[in-house]
Amino acid sequence: MTYDPIGRLLLTPVDREAPERTLRLRGLGLGQRPEPALDAFADELARMTGAAYAMVNFIDEHRQFFAGLHAPPGDPGERFMARDHGYCPYVVVRRKALVLEDVRDFPRFAGNALVDEIGVRSYLGAPLIDRTGLALGTVCVADTEPRRWGRTGLETIKAFAARLMTEISRREAGAH
Repeated sequence: MTYDPIGRLLLTPVDREAPERTLRLRGLGLGQRPEPALDAFADELARMTGAAYAMVNFIDEHRQFFAGLHAPPGDPGERFMARDHGYCPYVVVRRKALVLEDVRDFPRFAGNALVDEIGVRSYLGAPLIDRTGLALGTVCVADTEPRRWGRTGLETIKAFAARLMTEISRREAGAH
């Protein structure tokens, strides 16, 4: 992880699997372009959770890419994000779901650029771990209001991650 000597907060975690993940994503044909099926997946996730934003996020060595995206009406819905923005890099490196009901309650996360840039106040994400054991990215939701995600939210995001990994595995098996 990088260290901010002024704020004394841990910032973006060091991701030692990024080069291997980048190759794996390219081999799977993921993380390079928007996919209508993944946009539909994100739309369904947003409906299920009531979140303003829902994403299928693949993370390579240099950036995050939302291959599936649901954004509120009027939001241009940017597909790319720097690796040091947002919360998904933590989910990928930790390989565990992350629940932030109010990001301001967590000093490590309250200063994230997403708080200032688009007003993110809550986040819920789960890693997409493939058959090789790599975390390819995340399935996540974010909102501009604090949210009580609770156990139901955690179970929902994990179920969506598992469902998507099943689809990616089927896609890979069909390509061979």
